[in-house]
Amino acid sequence: MTAPVQTGAAGFLARFEGLRARLPGGPGPRLAAAEAFRQAGLPGGTSGRREEAWKYTSLRPVAEAAFHEPMSLVGDDSTLLECLPRVDAPRIVFIDGRFRSELSMLPHALRFTRFADDAAFGTLARPDSEPMVALNTMLAEDGALLSVADGVDAGLLLLVSLAMDTPGASVAFHPRHAIRLGVGAKLTVLEMSLGSGAYLHNPVTEVHVGEDATLAHVRLQNESQTAFHLSTVYVEIAGRGTYDSFALNLGARVARTEVHARLIGAKGTTHLNGAQLLGGAQHADFTTVVKHDAPSCVSRQTVKNVLAGRSQGVFQGRIEVARAAQKTDGYQMNQALLLSPDAEIDTKPELEIFADDVKCSHGATVGELDADQLFYLRSRGIPDAEARSMLVHAFLAESLEAVTHEGVREVLEQAVENWWKRQAA
Repeated sequence: MTAPVQTGAAGFLARFEGLRARLPGGPGPRLAAAEAFRQAGLPGGTSGRREEAWKYTSLRPVAEAAFHEPMSLVGDDSTLLECLPRVDAPRIVFIDGRFRSELSMLPHALRFTRFADDAAFGTLARPDSEPMVALNTMLAEDGALLSVADGVDAGLLLLVSLAMDTPGASVAFHPRHAIRLGVGAKLTVLEMSLGSGAYLHNPVTEVHVGEDATLAHVRLQNESQTAFHLSTVYVEIAGRGTYDSFALNLGARVARTEVHARLIGAKGTTHLNGAQLLGGAQHADFTTVVKHDAPSCVSRQTVKNVLAGRSQGVFQGRIEVARAAQKTDGYQMNQALLLSPDAEIDTKPELEIFADDVKCSHGATVGELDADQLFYLRSRGIPDAEARSMLVHAFLAESLEAVTHEGVREVLEQAVENWWKRQAA
């Protein structure tokens, strides 16, 4: 008699027990993470536990699904790359969470190693307090470890995650990435998450930005509409360093983009910007925590949402200013454009300030397309669908302009255009 397939936290724990002997690295971090995950479970899952950080996002659909180990792929299948935009840059490709050397074009300006060979879990991630990070630590098999030497401008790199459609089996993979920039180093990373079918993509990334270094980290999440995308990024920024981030969320049934950024050196800067374009019954959560632990640092967060159908967008932004972080300049803004009366936005900005000499503010706006602007465009002979498209693109233009690399910005603009065409179809 066939044993029933386990789902939820029990299913992931059972998978860990079955894989323990062949997972890379020592068992210590994984066993500790497994115990933390056993205690916490999946946020909003079948256990019914409530967590404030997951107040607006339930992972019950994840808990109710049965996931399997990805199939081993063999041979060169370059047709898998046809879905990628034409960008002239080195690329590192993962399929179902596993590195594919034959589909990659490795960079020369930086050092690349595999997590499968090194199993370096890093020091920033918190599996003891973040359930999805615990799950990743427990089951991570592969990932990209990137290092840029002092003073080197490594240019543009594509970090690609593709998911294959496996009929009759939902797969789960948990990449473990790390990016480290030396003093005065520069790098632009375009991270793309694409796929077909039903699966769980649960990446964790650790980022170290050295003094006077600059990392532009752009993420395009356009997963399958039946997939789950739950990503966590930890960033540490040294003095005068810059972490410039932009995330565009278009895909997945349930998505969560979570960023923890810590400014540890004076005059550091971080930008945690993004846009979420949702339709149907999609749910996307953009959650950030910015910790100002050093003086004269700047943080900016602007997240825009365009919501159609019965979709739900979430923004949770928290700025924490330590007592030593005088002259802090922190700002966050969440704006939502509702294209349907059934769409929903939940926003929760927070400020926690212990310093005296600071400038911190937050704001939120929610609205629909302006009727007067629509009338103005229609009165000049512009069809209704085109007029709506123009207003939506104008709403998003400011956030996309924050991406300074022209080629990367063009990729995002094309993705937005394709999304709008699907909504208008």
